[in-house]
Amino acid sequence: MAAHVTLGPAKLVLLAVHFATIADIDSLTYLFGQHAVILRPELVLRIILTYLPETLSPAVYVALIQAIASGESPSQTNSDYQLDTSSVQSITEDQASRKVKKLHLLSLKNTDVPLTLAHEADPLTSFLLLRAYRMDEEAGMLPQVPDLVSPFLQHSQELHTWMISTVLPLVRRNYEYYPQNPIRYSLLEFQNLPDRMAIDYLLAETGAVDDEFGLAGRDLSGLVGPWLHNESRWKREAFDQDVSNETDAAPELSCPGWEQALEWLASKAATSWPVALKAIEFWDGPSDIDLGNDAGSWLQENQQQYLDRSYARAVLASAYLVSDPDLGALEAAFRICNKIRSLLDEDFDMTLQTAVENLAPVPPFDMDAFGGAKAATYLRNDLLQDSNPLTTPKEESLDLLPALIQSAYILTHSGVPCTVRKAGDLAFTQDQQEQKSQIGRLVRSLPTRASDDDGFWIRARKEILWLHGWGNSPNSTGDETLQGIFGNVNLEFIETELLKAMLSRSRYNLARTLYDREGPDAPLSVSAVLNTAQNAALGAFDNASNPNRNRGGLKRCDEILKAFPRALGTNHPVRKRIEALLKATHALSDYRLVLKQGEPFSPVVLRVHSDPVSIIEKVLEQNPKAYTHLQEFEELGNNMIHANLPICVRPGKQQPITEDQDAVKSLVTKRIVAMCVEAALREDDFETAYSYVITRLGADEKVHKSQPAGISDEWSWKAALDAGKYVRTERSQKPTHLGTASGNPVIRHLEQRIECLATSLRIAPPSQLQEVLKTFRRCEEQLDAAVKEEAAREAAWDTAGDLSGLPGSFDTPDQDKAYPPRNISASATARQAEEAPMSLFDLSRATARVASRNLTVLSSLQGSFTSDKTNAESESSESELHEQNRTRKRDQLREAATGTLVSGVGWLLGANPNRSTSGQQ
Repeated sequence: MAAHVTLGPAKLVLLAVHFATIADIDSLTYLFGQHAVILRPELVLRIILTYLPETLSPAVYVALIQAIASGESPSQTNSDYQLDTSSVQSITEDQASRKVKKLHLLSLKNTDVPLTLAHEADPLTSFLLLRAYRMDEEAGMLPQVPDLVSPFLQHSQELHTWMISTVLPLVRRNYEYYPQNPIRYSLLEFQNLPDRMAIDYLLAETGAVDDEFGLAGRDLSGLVGPWLHNESRWKREAFDQDVSNETDAAPELSCPGWEQALEWLASKAATSWPVALKAIEFWDGPSDIDLGNDAGSWLQENQQQYLDRSYARAVLASAYLVSDPDLGALEAAFRICNKIRSLLDEDFDMTLQTAVENLAPVPPFDMDAFGGAKAATYLRNDLLQDSNPLTTPKEESLDLLPALIQSAYILTHSGVPCTVRKAGDLAFTQDQQEQKSQIGRLVRSLPTRASDDDGFWIRARKEILWLHGWGNSPNSTGDETLQGIFGNVNLEFIETELLKAMLSRSRYNLARTLYDREGPDAPLSVSAVLNTAQNAALGAFDNASNPNRNRGGLKRCDEILKAFPRALGTNHPVRKRIEALLKATHALSDYRLVLKQGEPFSPVVLRVHSDPVSIIEKVLEQNPKAYTHLQEFEELGNNMIHANLPICVRPGKQQPITEDQDAVKSLVTKRIVAMCVEAALREDDFETAYSYVITRLGADEKVHKSQPAGISDEWSWKAALDAGKYVRTERSQKPTHLGTASGNPVIRHLEQRIECLATSLRIAPPSQLQEVLKTFRRCEEQLDAAVKEEAAREAAWDTAGDLSGLPGSFDTPDQDKAYPPRNISASATARQAEEAPMSLFDLSRATARVASRNLTVLSSLQGSFTSDKTNAESESSESELHEQNRTRKRDQLREAATGTLVSGVGWLLGANPNRSTSGQQ
């Protein structure tokens, strides 16, 4: 139909609805231009809102909306335009009216319009809002909403604010920044979200992928920043009247959504610090907001100040919240600290490594500036609150944070993982025990990464001393100041721990240079160096596995002793004692020694053994012929005494060494000799055992008489007794020479046994004499029998060899007189008894005193002996036999006490050691 055809109002409305339904914007525009009186702007907007397909691009009909909003006729008013009216041509006006009443056009006064606009929004603003909602919900065309709204931003400030704070963040979130993630909220749902939930939704995908950590700053600038440009998201609460009654007090400003963004930043710092680091480094704070092409929106001054102040607090809190105890995390915290300084217009462009290398002194802090005793509490609570002094942007807090970060970095780099918060705890709580524990861990970790360069140790010492006072001397600060994470520990403790570590890594020259000196500048006193060196030397000794002092731990022990000539001179008692211990241990290295099954001897056993002298017995048992090294073992025993090792002064009882060192040395020597005697007897070397008994155990009788109280030699007499009990066997070693002894091995052996028993009698305690005398009697009886048997054999030989009865043998001299035998037998010696030089014994006063030693006890034991010995070959009468036995009983006792005492010396002069009484002769 031609354009000049006249249509009724109802048909015009139906025709407009028809054109809107089929998206014929040209016809709708022409119709609106020709019939603007009937098709009022609000009516057309309602028709478009209700019937125009939401999938239609806004660019197609935005010109029509602009024409409607301006009230001007559209440009398409050509009278030649052919308007298609066929859709209403067949109906009457009444029918058209009834259809119009059934259209149910959407109202522009919808409850979905934000409350801030509900009472003042004009029809165009309401239309644009509702149209945007429908485009998003019905067609999913949220990215096209800016094309619809942008041409009308100057029409209404409310529409402008809505576009920037709601549409722009959501479009960026869902279609520009993270299009790969499904949409959770529609435009209307997002608009109605609580502030905190809206921020959580906008930042839900930020930092979720490792490759996108660097985009965190973009999200804060492009999502959170625009969202803040809405007055409805700001709260103004009046101050508490009890706090301030001033009439000009401004209301307290807050923004829950912004606070939620800061909490998100702090949580990322605690759980995923790379995200927080990128967000802080690539965003210059609330003043850096990306509003797209629209730069005509600003925040109020007090709002901007609130954002800047709270953001600076959140950045400081993020540095404290970095929870990973590694170098990368601490470097991130330091970079965060540098960023906040730059935002506050402070020039501080230094890397953490440079700061640690310089170790510049940090001015002491007043504890009251950080809450005093509550400072440690502020590390964990209310980091984002205005009441927290640690995160308040001020000079003290900006100086404290780098010091804590450097302290944590030094600890972590040294092998003791530490966070900024842990460093703060050490500094604020001033727990001495905890600080000492961390120092111990730090110093113990040094040897594990130390090199052979002294420069490493010098640097490590400098770092640890810096941690003590942050570069300040101990006397330059007061008690109420904060001065280093180890400030509550004595410097002597730190230096002592460092000295221990140096000694453990054999840095002896450096240790001597630093610590072996005197004067006010000496880091340690002489006594402290002495104690430390002593403990280190003994520690090296205890950890040694080889008893050779030229290897391993014992070598280190020796080197430590020699490393401090001033504190540990050659004549120092401590050095002498440890050197004696080294000598004793080294002496055992020449022998095979296993104290427990499968466990070889280690040096520490000697030092902790309750009876170290008994170890020599183990050596004698496990090393054949070791008993021949008596001199070495005696020197070993002396070194044990000089090393202050525990000495058993009586069997089974350990007592401290008495002041009478000579008595203890004599006792240990006797015990060692007794051990060697027992070892020789076990190996059937009676000759060596006999030699030790005669020359060592019975040589000095004064020692046995003058033993101090509490000291008892229970070993010597037993060894002599065991030697006296020894009976020759085929395995017994042969004597190497006879000297003046009997040529008969049986008689010689019995004589030696009697000498050993006599020695045992002289040194045995009175309570043990009976046992020794019994053995002595049996041995003497065996000797008498052997002597008589030998005499009988010699008499028979003499008889058989008499030449007087042979022809031509007249006037032959007696053989015994003409040619005395070279080896005088026991019987021959008895016949020459009258020729023995008896005056030697009479002149020996010492021998007389020794002889009288046990006479009293011996006389009490006479009744215990009975003579049951009979002589089968004797032809004497019964009375003569009785008299002989009575006499011999007396002689036995006398010989036991006196005869054997002088036997050794008498024989050397040719005397008769078995000189009998006149009755026996």
